[in-house]
Amino acid sequence: MRLDDFDPDNVDVGDQRGRGGGFPGFGFGNGQGFSLGGGGLGIGTIILLMIGAWMLGINPLSVLGLAGSGAGSGPASAPTAAGSDAASSCRVDRFSLESCNALASLNTTWSKTFAQAGYPFSRPRLWFYSRYGRSGCGAAQSAMGPFYCPADHGIYLDTDFYREMDQKLGAKGQFARLYVIAHEYGHHIQVLRGVSDKISRLQQSEPDQANHLSVMLELQADCYAGVWAAKNRDRLEPGDMESGLNAAHQIGDDVLLAAAGRTPTESAFTHGSAAQRMAWLKRGMETGDPAQCNTFKAIGTAS
Repeated sequence: MRLDDFDPDNVDVGDQRGRGGGFPGFGFGNGQGFSLGGGGLGIGTIILLMIGAWMLGINPLSVLGLAGSGAGSGPASAPTAAGSDAASSCRVDRFSLESCNALASLNTTWSKTFAQAGYPFSRPRLWFYSRYGRSGCGAAQSAMGPFYCPADHGIYLDTDFYREMDQKLGAKGQFARLYVIAHEYGHHIQVLRGVSDKISRLQQSEPDQANHLSVMLELQADCYAGVWAAKNRDRLEPGDMESGLNAAHQIGDDVLLAAAGRTPTESAFTHGSAAQRMAWLKRGMETGDPAQCNTFKAIGTAS
């Protein structure tokens, strides 16, 4: 996808890389908590387990049973962007630059879409971190994968995840990476439109539907990612759609569960099957219409 270089005035970027420090309850190869080296869960296994909580507005550490261990549990103050410089933070490496270029395009596209519909709009902030950081939703861990925090409207990204996508998950190509950011941005759209709050209330009142509603929320974010691509169709290059659809397939719950040696069952899904994710991303890319992304329609829940 051909993206223009970002305008520093059109992106909000924070950078936690190189700050040092850590979080209690985590071990990094030292035998405490879980390890990214020998003797603990390997990064590939962790990613296969954690990817199911990837992109959710919940604490992904619960997948490993670490919530409440002192890391990521309870409310946390949002980080501040004091002293951050988008121009320099976005040019640390090619993945950072690509992410900022995508963010600028997403800001432009969605601000216009909201203006045309008469809705108020505000931009999210993209936060870079390395291995660990903090968000308004708690600890940020590279093993979580990228995620959106509704508490501070932040998209959190350790760009090393892109290498994991390519090397371990088989989700290759530039547009596969752009799809990830566009999906997280989709969660921001859900917050701005009040969808996230509405689904949260439904989950509380109908706990037996909580997991299904979470899946529908994730699939809608996939569709919104496709809408962004469609609205920039003149920037797409040959192979982009295939790259995005392949990524959606590779991070489908059934594919990830099978890769982790578990039997795929719908009750264990958090983001939807490979077929569902591909279908909703494709719908967004083909229609370019956010109104076509009502994944809740079948259960009578308007988005």
